[in-house]
Amino acid sequence: MPLTGAIASPAPFGQNGAKRNRGRPVIELDNVAYSYGGAELFAGVSLALAPGSFHFLTGPSGAGKTTLLKLCYGELTATAGQVRLFDQDARGMARDGIAMVRRRIGVVHQDCQFLDHLSVAENVALPLTVSGRSADDRDFRDLMGWVGLSAQAAQLPPELSGGERQRAALARAVIMSPEVILADEPTGNIDQEMSQKLLTLLVELNRMGKSVLIATHDLTLIRAAKAQVQARVLRLRDRRLQLAGADL
Repeated sequence: MPLTGAIASPAPFGQNGAKRNRGRPVIELDNVAYSYGGAELFAGVSLALAPGSFHFLTGPSGAGKTTLLKLCYGELTATAGQVRLFDQDARGMARDGIAMVRRRIGVVHQDCQFLDHLSVAENVALPLTVSGRSADDRDFRDLMGWVGLSAQAAQLPPELSGGERQRAALARAVIMSPEVILADEPTGNIDQEMSQKLLTLLVELNRMGKSVLIATHDLTLIRAAKAQVQARVLRLRDRRLQLAGADL
């Protein structure tokens, strides 16, 4: 049986939030396996992310956490099993279909790459620019204020601290009003205080109805989140995905 999360009352982020599917999982993996370089990274992985759920994904380095996230937003194709994104089989989707699905999933990458010749504001707005949309000035200012970067909007990415870069990456991930937020080690290169600030933003997104999945080694972050929100912890280890025990 797939691992499932609790369903919370959905609500859009900003004025362009997509209407949610209240019943079906937003992302579902059924007996999924992935092989890399001839070796099986993991197998038998089943997971259902419900609308409004909050999950952590943990496990040792090399277990395949980043790979699993990439399967969840269609960057990679499973070697075996089925991945369904918003009730559509990812394997059978055309390139345009994958592109449309990705607009409903915001991703905060571990390396949090930016175009250094563009301002922070231009980098945050880049998903809108690529899709041919323009940002509403008031909504955009609200978003930059929400992540605490109003004063840094005109700066270039190299001028930002690690914590500011992560918050800018989160703003970029949610600017298209996605229904799901996937974050890959978002606190790996920032201090504990900034980690808690970033967690607060992710919890707020979840309370707005977004599904959140965070891959992390940070047990302090997990414990802090579980005090604020109903979060489930998944552990990828020995090529299998399991619910973590109460020791966390």
